[in-house]
Amino acid sequence: MNPDIKAIFLDVGNTLRIVVEDPEFQAENRRNLMKLVEAKESEAEFYEKLEAKWKFYRSTSKQTLQEASEKELWTKWLLPDYPAEKIEPLAGKLTRLWRDCDGHRVPRPEARDVIVELDRRGYILGIIANTITETEIPDWMEEDNVTQYFKAVVLSSKVRDRKPMPEIYWEAARRINMPPENCAYVGDNPVRDVLGTRKAGFAMMILMAEPETIKKEPQNCEEKADYTITSLTQLLDIFPPRANVKA
Repeated sequence: MNPDIKAIFLDVGNTLRIVVEDPEFQAENRRNLMKLVEAKESEAEFYEKLEAKWKFYRSTSKQTLQEASEKELWTKWLLPDYPAEKIEPLAGKLTRLWRDCDGHRVPRPEARDVIVELDRRGYILGIIANTITETEIPDWMEEDNVTQYFKAVVLSSKVRDRKPMPEIYWEAARRINMPPENCAYVGDNPVRDVLGTRKAGFAMMILMAEPETIKKEPQNCEEKADYTITSLTQLLDIFPPRANVKA
């Protein structure tokens, strides 16, 4: 372990939390989204168009490395044919419903215990995540009573820059007044997360090996993680108590 590491930033999707499919829950959210915007098309027609617009947006955002705000996402990209004055106030609800169409997002069973222990060991903790939602992650932190353990939460939907842009990492380090060389990052993407961490000059990158991520991302990154883990509990082997913390 690098003894100079004082802060650990973590990703959320497929790192701290995973998606659990629930067909009934997903179907309900699909219906509720259509009801909220008062869609007149059939469900099949509505979601065929929405999926196409979503894919175009994701492709564009990955190329430009810029994230839209929730309001911009829905008025400009996903539902541009609907009156903006009607859609804009609904943007937050629409984002949550859209994400819930994938299933329940639940924390890994060991997540909270590891977060608490890393904090106890004297590390400053933070979150850096690419996400289209502005409220879901803070709400989860409150629900699981872990808000107090994270000193900085940097979301692409708020700062607009996406990983692997180094700016999102630098912003996180700036918020805790810590040089990048004293920071580590834990993420699941073997391309984006590794490249971003290296570009930002972080001291260490730990990769969470997540099969669902591997399915979606091409594996063509020459940079490699310092460690690859399969459980968050392995972070406790990598990060022992800091020198000024009693065992």
